Amino acid sequence: MQTVRMYVDPISPFVWLATKQVARIEAAGVQVEMVPVLFAAMLNKHGLVGPAEVPAKRVLTFRDVMRQADAQGLAFVGPPGHPFNPLPMLRMATAIDGRVERIAFVTAVMAACWEQGQDAQDFGVLARVARDCGLDGEALVAAASSPEVKAELARATEQAIADGVFGVPSLVYQDELFWGADRIDSLLRRVAGHRIDEARLQAFLGRAPLASRQPR
Repeated sequence: MQTVRMYVDPISPFVWLATKQVARIEAAGVQVEMVPVLFAAMLNKHGLVGPAEVPAKRVLTFRDVMRQADAQGLAFVGPPGHPFNPLPMLRMATAIDGRVERIAFVTAVMAACWEQGQDAQDFGVLARVARDCGLDGEALVAAASSPEVKAELARATEQAIADGVFGVPSLVYQDELFWGADRIDSLLRRVAGHRIDEARLQAFLGRAPLASRQPR
């Protein structure tokens, strides 16, 4: 069965919205594989700043999240503070080997954080969420501190960057990237066999720029 890789970091509320679409994606005949990655490392690598770091964009980002949540019948509460440290959750998720179990944990953490206002950087909260998913929460907390898990998260993040991923949620199907929770329909059209004209895209991208923005 074909796989859709979904790159996730709990720091993004759009990852929360994307987790609500997993069943819909898999209903198209593909499997979702969640890949924890550190969004901050992507920003640093690409020389970008996060939406929450631009005051005007921060307001619009969370306004848009609330609009999309309302359209899906979801209650937005948000974490105790934002941004927060996503590493505890990312490392615990990395330590989960099972595909279905990892999806369940990530989805439950996102709901706890963004719908219930819980602290996604608190190992106590994360252990309880893990237990509620039928996992060994204490073992995952311990694993999150292991050099092996830390290295695997770093490796997965670097590989994602090398593959052209620059934000979360990103979904990759047959090496084609779909960025954002609002691109699920585009992804599903691609899974159904609809493709853009790659030759035309490359021809356009090969055109020389006619102007450039000068730094002030």
